[in-house]
Amino acid sequence: MPRSGLLDPQGHAVEHALTALGFRGVADVRVGRTLEIRLEADTEQQVRERLREMCDRLVANPVTEDYTIDAVEPAP
Repeated sequence: MPRSGLLDPQGHAVEHALTALGFRGVADVRVGRTLEIRLEADTEQQVRERLREMCDRLVANPVTEDYTIDAVEPAP
């Protein structure tokens, strides 16, 4: 997600469009991206540590973006 306080032109456009479509009370729309990464590890903690490292080193721009790791699910 773009960091709070930075301009988000896509978010602003979506907010405007939702209001134009009659949706009331919409404010502060932020547009980001979602990645699904499948990887092997022994524990959930290892998965989260590796995902954080991937985000810090490549996936997210630490100057302009924040990220969250929402779910870690075991492989079926």
